[in-house]
Amino acid sequence: MKDNNWKNRSDVVYSTNPDFNYNDGKGEEAETLPVGKQTLRITIDKRNRGGKVVTLVTGFIGAESDLQALGKMLKVKCGVGGSVKDGEILIQGERKEQIKALLTTAGYKVKG
Repeated sequence: MKDNNWKNRSDVVYSTNPDFNYNDGKGEEAETLPVGKQTLRITIDKRNRGGKVVTLVTGFIGAESDLQALGKMLKVKCGVGGSVKDGEILIQGERKEQIKALLTTAGYKVKG
C-alpha cells in the first residue's frame, strides 16, 4: 500500500494522475571516492566560535556515513572533541599538524 500521508507532501497540492508517485527530492547519497583520490583541506578557524580555535577539515567527497567515520577516527586519535556537519569536520583546538599526519598515514592527499 502506498504511503498517503499528506503531511509528508507539503509541496504537492493535487494530482489527477492515479499512478502519481511522490518524490521528496532526496536522492541517493554521493558515492565515496577512494582514499587516494580524496584531497582534503585543513584550516584553522575561530570566526563565530566565541574566540575558540577549531581545526576544520573540508573537501571530503562521499557519503555522510563515511564522513562521520572519518571524523570519529580523527577525534579519537587526537583525544579531543569535535563534530561533523555541513560536509566539514570540526576538531577542537589547533591540531593542524597532528591531523595532517593522521590523514597522510591514512592515505589522503592533504592541502593546508
